[in-house]
Amino acid sequence: MQALFEAVVSGATDPELEGVTVVRKAALSATAVDVLAADGVVLGTPANIGYMSGALKHFFDTVYYPTLDEKRGMPFGCYVHGNEGVEGAVASIDRVTTGLGWKRVFEPVTVLGTPGKPDLERCWELGATVAAGLG
Repeated sequence: MQALFEAVVSGATDPELEGVTVVRKAALSATAVDVLAADGVVLGTPANIGYMSGALKHFFDTVYYPTLDEKRGMPFGCYVHGNEGVEGAVASIDRVTTGLGWKRVFEPVTVLGTPGKPDLERCWELGATVAAGLG
């Protein structure tokens, strides 16, 4: 997860992107105020028993209603890592973000096992794509 996260941040902070401020928050410390201040979001989670992490679920539980009306259409992307199937985690993220009215701007990056160079490149592209749409 750390390598994937670092690749996303590297893409989002590419020097060629202007006017973008990247704020990094752990799911358990991110609040509705953070989401209301954001122009876009990249979500990352391990797949735990075929679902998003409890931390990401908690994040959604705490930000859902306070941001529901104001953040419709907000661009987002996500990455999910697991040792087995990650489809359930991606589906659960899709359900919540659809309810929030967020707009996915990059296909979910899914990684099984140890991340390889192509996985890291896709995460870089994810970060850069979300950030490029904001500047």
